Amino acid sequence: MNQQQPISVSIILVNYNGAEVLPDCLNSIKKFIDIPSYEIIVVDNASSDSSVELITDKFPEVHLLRQAENRGFGAGNNAGAKVASGEFLFLLNTDTILTSNILPHLLELMQADPQVGIIGPKLLNRDGSLQISVSPALGIKGEYQARNMHRDYLNNSEQNLIEQRFQEIQEVDIIVGAAFFIRSSLFHELGGFDENFFMYFEESDLCQRAQYQGYKIIYTPHVSLIHLQGYSIQKAANAMAIEYRRSQIYYYQKHRPLWEKLLLRIYIFYKFFGEFITTANPNSLKIIILLFTVEKSTVKISVSN
Repeated sequence: MNQQQPISVSIILVNYNGAEVLPDCLNSIKKFIDIPSYEIIVVDNASSDSSVELITDKFPEVHLLRQAENRGFGAGNNAGAKVASGEFLFLLNTDTILTSNILPHLLELMQADPQVGIIGPKLLNRDGSLQISVSPALGIKGEYQARNMHRDYLNNSEQNLIEQRFQEIQEVDIIVGAAFFIRSSLFHELGGFDENFFMYFEESDLCQRAQYQGYKIIYTPHVSLIHLQGYSIQKAANAMAIEYRRSQIYYYQKHRPLWEKLLLRIYIFYKFFGEFITTANPNSLKIIILLFTVEKSTVKISVSN
């Protein structure tokens, strides 16, 4: 990295107990990224494993920000963006692995059209197969379409058809936050991620707010990286199921019309009330309680991001 030139890209990773995957991610950045000037910022969300020591000992070139508590994915990225010097921000999950120098293509797309605000590259599973990384605008219809697309992709006979849909650069509504390339000026104009989202829906909310400002969201299949999907979620599945519903309710409260808000709440109530009656699962009761408390509280549960 040439620190004498203005920083063009700030690569930001939010880490929480990611010592198992972080070295592969950082080593892949060092191996493949070759642009005139960039920086790597790791925001550690109060990890209790060896993450901090690993970064300090093995990756001294990384700008490490240590947070006193885990306030979530969005808040971690916001903290990194505040100290970032780059014209563009590349927000990466720690469970991603680069396999090529993808930044020149992303920079070219940004510089070709000032209305492009956010770009998502192709995500691949560990075996090299396509990982769905885009979504239609979220709402009752959009979530139904997204669920059907993911369901169809599990059907071998449908996979080729879905892959063919993502062969070309195209404008989309939402890209997932695992690899999120955004203009720094736009990120700050929007106030960064809404920190009321601890995890889930925060990138959907940011994409929606960017579109409100007239910016395009672009998906490009011409560069790709590996995403070890679900690494952190598996460690706190029950807590994350609750957090998913909390974020979903909050997103609808911000962006969807009244009839969709009501329909979502009716669906959630009957689904989880039935589960609680039949299984006495306390998580089902917690989700029902969210229906009455989401707008009144921004308390986050303590889970990994």
